Amino acid sequence: MRLKAVFNRDGGTFKTTDMDAYCARAEEIFRAAGHDISFSVVAGSDLVERLEASAHEEGIDALIAGGGDGTISAAAGIAWKAGVPLGVIPAGTMNLFARSLKLPLDIYAVLETLAEGRVQAVDIATVNDRPFVHQFSAGLHARMVRMRNAMDFASRLGKVRASTRAALSVMLRPSHFEVIFDIDRDGRNDRRLVSAISVSNNPFGENPLFFADDLTTGRLGVYLADPLKPVGVAKLAYDILRGKLKDNEAVSATTAGRVRLHFPKRRHGALCVVDGELLRMPRDVDIRLHPRGLKVLVPAAVSSSRWKDKAPAQRCSIVR
Repeated sequence: MRLKAVFNRDGGTFKTTDMDAYCARAEEIFRAAGHDISFSVVAGSDLVERLEASAHEEGIDALIAGGGDGTISAAAGIAWKAGVPLGVIPAGTMNLFARSLKLPLDIYAVLETLAEGRVQAVDIATVNDRPFVHQFSAGLHARMVRMRNAMDFASRLGKVRASTRAALSVMLRPSHFEVIFDIDRDGRNDRRLVSAISVSNNPFGENPLFFADDLTTGRLGVYLADPLKPVGVAKLAYDILRGKLKDNEAVSATTAGRVRLHFPKRRHGALCVVDGELLRMPRDVDIRLHPRGLKVLVPAAVSSSRWKDKAPAQRCSIVR
């Protein structure tokens, strides 16, 4: 394969990595596996432009992207639209998409996995036509991200500490807002008062980091949390840490192929989060899943039964 690698030198682990030495090691591994590869190491401000150019470069068989979750999300959207497979180098804090793909989280170990890997089609989602690979969220999570981003941190540990402080602040003053939602265009517009809403690219697994165990179910995960008081947020946080989000009594969960949301009392300045990025909250949100739309490089050793075609998951009611 002829590969093009684009690395975000401002992303996570790469900030403290000798990128010349890393690229030399990557070239050695990929060439030993029979691939032709070239590299671009760019600042975060130049990332999207370089990814776009690389994905559309004539003769490219796959795009390799290295950086944090934001980098990988941007690369996935670009690769999907360009119709080229994507390889992921997880150099961020959480590396959620890499976890779903069962990739090694070490930036050196993953090189051999990708060089010997295979191409697999997985699901990707869009929110108002913007691609995402992890989740759209509003409410508690968006407030926490906003508070965390306002803090100073320069390392992975610093980011974790900032996230913890932000979570405690949100816990003391949980948000409540109204949402009208339509699941799979079934003709019903249900109205709920909630503290949080999350729509994920495939349902979350039983883990505290909120990543999907399987990216080929062909279904969005839809999660709504009832209006919560501080004690309810604390219990929700406890269940999340145990990987038991769906067991929390305040959470309603279902799956869907498409979700439409309307926020009738959206406040000025309200924010949402798409794959970790804070964005202005639209009044109307249209979220769709695109089954097997994105081609990715996955470990050759991943059991094919994990990715086999499945019937859509049975839908359960979200109205309680």
